[in-house]
Amino acid sequence: MADCLFCQIVARRIPTEIVAEADGLLAFKDVNPQAPTHILIIPTEHIPTLVDATQAHTTLMGNALHLANRLARSYQLTSSGFRVVINCGPEAGQSVWHLHLHLLGGRPLRWPPG
Repeated sequence: MADCLFCQIVARRIPTEIVAEADGLLAFKDVNPQAPTHILIIPTEHIPTLVDATQAHTTLMGNALHLANRLARSYQLTSSGFRVVINCGPEAGQSVWHLHLHLLGGRPLRWPPG
C-alpha cells in the first residue's frame, strides 16, 4: 500500500537500520525503542493486522517467530530473556496498520505490559 509506512520501508523509500531479511520478512530497529533491543519484524507483503492473517500465512508467521529467535540469539538475549509482542487493533496499541512483531530485550520487562 502506497501510504503504509512499513510498505515504504520494504520498498526502501524510507531509510531504516535493517538487521535481517529472509523468507518474506524484513527486520529493522525501531525508531522509538522501548528497550535496549527493540526490533520490528514485518512481512514484506502488506497484511494490516493479525486478524487479517489467514491459513495461507501460517508458514510466514512461523518464519517470523523463527527470525525473532535467531535475532534474540544474535543480540545475546536468550540467557536474560526477551519478549515478542504483536499488537492487534487500536486498544492493543497498534499504531501502524501493517502486521509486525516487536522483539524486545536487554532490560527487565514488567508484566502486565500495559
